[in-house]
Parts: sequence; C-alpha cells; structure tokens
Amino acid sequence: QMQLTESGGGSVEAGGSLRLSCTVSGHIPAWYCIGWFRQTPGNQREGVALIRDEGISEKYGDFVKGRFTISLDRTTHTLHLQMNSLKFEDSGMYYCGAVAKQVCWTKYLEDPSDVTDWGQGTRVTVSS
Repeated sequence: QMQLTESGGGSVEAGGSLRLSCTVSGHIPAWYCIGWFRQTPGNQREGVALIRDEGISEKYGDFVKGRFTISLDRTTHTLHLQMNSLKFEDSGMYYCGAVAKQVCWTKYLEDPSDVTDWGQGTRVTVSS
C-alpha cells in the first residue's frame, strides 16, 4: 500500500494561488495512477486531477478549466497541484489518492470509489 502525505494547504483570497504537494512512500507499485481529489462543503468527494506514474496523461475535472496544473516528480515521488485563480467554491479538503493501475481512467474523477490509497488531506480555504 502506498503511503500518501499531503502538504501545502492554507488560506488565500479569491484569485490567489496555492501549491499542494503529496509525498509517496511505502510500497510503490510499478504502475499507478495518482491524483488530487477534493471534498467541498455539502458535496461528495470528486476528482480534481489525475496523472500516470510516468508523469503523463493528465486529466482534469471540468470545473478546473485551465486553472490548475498537476505534475509528478518521478525522482522524489512527489505529486504537486498548482492552483491558480482560486475561487471561493474551491474551498474544502484536498486529498491525494492513488490506485495501482496502468491507466488513469477518467471515471476516477467522477467516482473515486475505486481509488484505494488515500492521504489524510489538507485544507484549502478561499475567502471571497
């Protein structure tokens, strides 16, 4: 099982930026899909962005609309999410999640129930 540890959350004004990081440790499989998920108030957990272990094939939730960028440092096994133009509705808990699959299926964004490994989350608060 992969151990995932998030950092980088915090408070920012609307229009501002934050950079989230997730360090991966423990048993790291040869292939995996990893990404960021969030749970905003009153909503179920949803996918924000996904990336393959090779650092390619990024996928984003529709609400991202070019504001966020996911990246993976393969040498340090660190996942990042650069979030720009943050909105009030982006506030919530952000989780790093991974699954030992060779393909990052789009369905993981819509329904994260097949994601097996999770971090504890980091809170993002955007003030309007």
